[in-house]
Parts: sequence; C-alpha cells; structure tokens
Amino acid sequence: MKKLFFISLSAALLWVGSAATFAQVDRSDPEALIKTATQQIINEVRQGAIRQGDTQSVISLVDRDVLPYFDFQRTTQLAAGRAWLNATPSQQFALVDQFEQLLTRTYSGAFAQIKPDQQIDFKPFRAAPSDTEVVVRTVVTNNGQAIQIDYGLEKTGNGWRLYDWSVQGKWLTATYQRQFAKTLSQSGVDGLIRFLSQRNEKLGSGKQTR
Repeated sequence: MKKLFFISLSAALLWVGSAATFAQVDRSDPEALIKTATQQIINEVRQGAIRQGDTQSVISLVDRDVLPYFDFQRTTQLAAGRAWLNATPSQQFALVDQFEQLLTRTYSGAFAQIKPDQQIDFKPFRAAPSDTEVVVRTVVTNNGQAIQIDYGLEKTGNGWRLYDWSVQGKWLTATYQRQFAKTLSQSGVDGLIRFLSQRNEKLGSGKQTR
C-alpha cells in the first residue's frame, strides 16, 4: 500500500487545476496537456489553494477537475487482466465504479501532501501524428532526489486521456494487477468487487490499510 500511495503522490503532481485552466488545455497534444497541468498544480500549491493534510478540500477538486482527463475503464481493464474479458457488463461497470472511487480517494490524499518546492522536468517527447498511444516522460526532483514519472495516454474521440502511469519504471496498472490476482483466483470478479468496496469503506472512514 505504501508503494501504491507513493505512485499516486508522485503522479498527483501533474493532475489538478482550476476548471478555467483545464478548459484552455489543448487536449490534441498530450505533452502540452501535461505541461499545462504541471504548471497549474505548482501554482495551486504555492498560492495555498491546496493545503497539506487537508484531504477533504481536495476531493472536490479531484472530482471536478481531474476525473474528466482519465479513462478509468481502460485503467480498470488493464488492472483486472484476463478477468475483465469474462466479467459481465454489470460486473465491469461495478469494477470501474469501485476502482475509480479507490483511485480518487488515494489521489485526494496524495494531493494534500504536495509541497511547493518540487521541480518537474520533461524528457524529449517523440510521437508520430498517427500514434494513438504515447508516453510522456518526466523527472520530479524533491529534496534533491530525482524520480522518473512516465504517463501513458491514449487518443480518444474527445482528445488525449490518461490511463496509466509509472514511477521509476513501475506501472500502476501492473502493480494493481498483481495485487488483484490473488483475490480474483480465490473469489472471482464478485470477490474483487467486494474487496474494492471494503477498501473504499475503510478509506472513507479514515481507516486506511497500509
């Protein structure tokens, strides 16, 4: 759990901002989208709009300004692995709903811990006009420590959307896939839905499982 929280904390550096700012983001350019979001999050922190430890005030920001830029169905599909193909439409809907809640709550806690002195640098970005999936690579420097964060985005009818991200080469969906595998093998898709629901209840009550 600590590893997953660290991934979310690092990724959170790039994904929050005012509705007005995001409305101006060029979603036809994946690198420009992330660069704009990067600057906005730093501005939000420096202006005191996001206070360390104030998780509840951040949840509304995440719901309003972050979720539209994620493809949670794709993220859930990757995390569930082959079990997704065998799930019924109603099970798939429940999985996406519960996993979205889990990531939203985890992100909200991560946003509340961001510090204003963190620096973000972008690695050279290369993509062909025909590409439908790209990776935007960044390096976050915090207290002198350089952390590589990569973002997987896909091209949709509504522009580019984020579906996966990694910290130091560890992709979030792969990490969750390993975590979910045991539950899926023991109790199937319904068991995973119950597991996610219980985790969300604990997070909602402040009783995080680490």
